[in-house]
Amino acid sequence: MLGYAGSGYKGMQINHDEKTIEGDLFKALVAAGAISKANADDPKKSSFVRCARTDRGVHAAGNIVSLKMITKDPDIVQKINEHLPPQIRVWGFEQAKGSFSSYQMCDSRIYEYLIPTYCFLPPHPQSFLGKELVRLANEADDLPGYEARQKEVSCFWPETEGELVKPFLDTLDPKISAEVHRALYNEEPMVLDAQPKVQPLLADKAKSKTTETRSDVPTAAEGSSSAKSDPESAAGSQVANSQPDSGIDLDGKVVTESTSPKEPDERPPLSALEDAFKQLKTIIVTAKRAYRIPPARLARVQSVLNNYLGTKNFHNYTIGKLPRDPSAKRVIKSFTAGPEPILINNTEWLSLKVHGQSFMMHQIRKMVTMAANIVRCGCPLDRIKDSYDHENFSIPKAPSLGLLLERPIFDTYNRDIEREKDKSEIERGKIGFEKFEKEVEEFKQREIYERIFREEESDDRFHAFFASLDGVRRPDLLYLSSKGISATKGEVSGASKADRKPEEAAAAAVAVESEEDSDGPSQQDG
Repeated sequence: MLGYAGSGYKGMQINHDEKTIEGDLFKALVAAGAISKANADDPKKSSFVRCARTDRGVHAAGNIVSLKMITKDPDIVQKINEHLPPQIRVWGFEQAKGSFSSYQMCDSRIYEYLIPTYCFLPPHPQSFLGKELVRLANEADDLPGYEARQKEVSCFWPETEGELVKPFLDTLDPKISAEVHRALYNEEPMVLDAQPKVQPLLADKAKSKTTETRSDVPTAAEGSSSAKSDPESAAGSQVANSQPDSGIDLDGKVVTESTSPKEPDERPPLSALEDAFKQLKTIIVTAKRAYRIPPARLARVQSVLNNYLGTKNFHNYTIGKLPRDPSAKRVIKSFTAGPEPILINNTEWLSLKVHGQSFMMHQIRKMVTMAANIVRCGCPLDRIKDSYDHENFSIPKAPSLGLLLERPIFDTYNRDIEREKDKSEIERGKIGFEKFEKEVEEFKQREIYERIFREEESDDRFHAFFASLDGVRRPDLLYLSSKGISATKGEVSGASKADRKPEEAAAAAVAVESEEDSDGPSQQDG
């Protein structure tokens, strides 16, 4: 039985030379003498089996590995921990039946997802998604209903703009203010010769250092960093030189595009434009962090989560599953939002706990995204039920940062152990974490919760994720509108086939994610 913070690791499962939780754990077991030198070269020799495979960036307060180990030393747990970093702790062990498999005998699992409450704020009214939601509500004669579903947050953006954004823009040079204003409203900036351009603010990437990402998933609004030229030339004439058209990418860094030379004109210094861009982003993020979810909004979150309960067809919440695939049906026993959000460093967080028999790849993170989008987009609550039908829904997966395995459940095995207690000569304990509750809670607070809060405050990862969805100029997410799935079939103004899909934009916005990330050990387990 062990717990760990997944940050800095490329998942739980041993994977060649990659840094993984199992890799460090196995080395510690060998170093402590819990695994013999003869078996030190291959975990399979010790029948090493994990209960749940968490992936890159996903944490676990309680996970279980079954294996054959040497337990004669009474201090073996302490010695194992001495060879582990502080973010991995072994809680203890129990002698199990010879046929025990932590994977096969697990009845169910409980996961927790921590999410800032500002993720339930509506899209900016001038973002692509924000404007489409209003337009489609009008077309569906549902504008009063849409406004009623957003009533408790209807003042957030007008007040933020009036009290924070406008006063800041008024302090800027008019030329800088105009460019930053366009960025704020996610509008295409006006190209004035070699005038600096700012990419849309609401699709701003997180400030975190990027790691491995798929090369085909840049953000929907990401500017090109390559130079292009289209010089006019003719026989006997000299080719005109192209001058760079400066711009700012989603991290606020300068990028250039070549354009035909024009007469020089006055333009704001790039450094001043970059600085204004970053300051305005800080203002927006700070305002969102100061948001406190009202009871009506919190109740709406719980109402959405209730639509997941029971046996449902979750083919839209994973990859590689067809609607008629029987393995896409999963049982959700409970899905609850904490009644009292917690306040950490002026950001309010909500704990979502889901208890299910098993989970498919990406399922939990896609369920979180869908629930958050239903609430933030003022979508009818029963839209989740439509996602269980045969239509395909585009549902990006939420950041892995907030996800942790709380504990696996072994009720059936423990009942069998209890019944056989008087018949067996070997004393076998129940599989669970109750006896380690104090240590687990202290570890969870210190190594997992604080890490999540710290990384979000540093990287703005949740802001980047949802802002990237709001800026995707495609119809993929318009099932969140009053018109439902039919809205995804048509054309939308300003959209292009070249625009990235929501999943691709979200993956690039939270670039530390891996396309191979999953919520569980396989598509059969989670």
